[in-house]
Amino acid sequence: QVQLVESGGGLVQAGGSLRLSCAASGRTFSSYTMGWFRQAPGKEREFVAVISWSGGSTYSADSVKGRFTISRDNAKNTVYLQMNSLKPEDTAVYYCAADKAFLPYGLANAYAYWGQGTQVTVSS
Repeated sequence: QVQLVESGGGLVQAGGSLRLSCAASGRTFSSYTMGWFRQAPGKEREFVAVISWSGGSTYSADSVKGRFTISRDNAKNTVYLQMNSLKPEDTAVYYCAADKAFLPYGLANAYAYWGQGTQVTVSS
């Protein structure tokens, strides 16, 4: 069982930066693939980024590539999403998710555990 709690969301102007954190409970955090997803009003939840259990593999959606960076600190049971050059279209609730498997990392229903989400609002 893994419990996830996101933090770090807020209101930021376009071009600004935010760093989201996702703190996980449990002693087996380091064995989980961790993903970030987002959901804007009226839209489906979409994949943002993923990181393997070791941190050795990371992938991100084309829409955020070059602007967002996912990382993890297994000693702190925390995964991060550094978001730079934010755009109004990045506005959404951001969720972290965890699963033992790495594939298929882009599908929301592949993840067993989810946080409650944190709101990110980017003003133009």
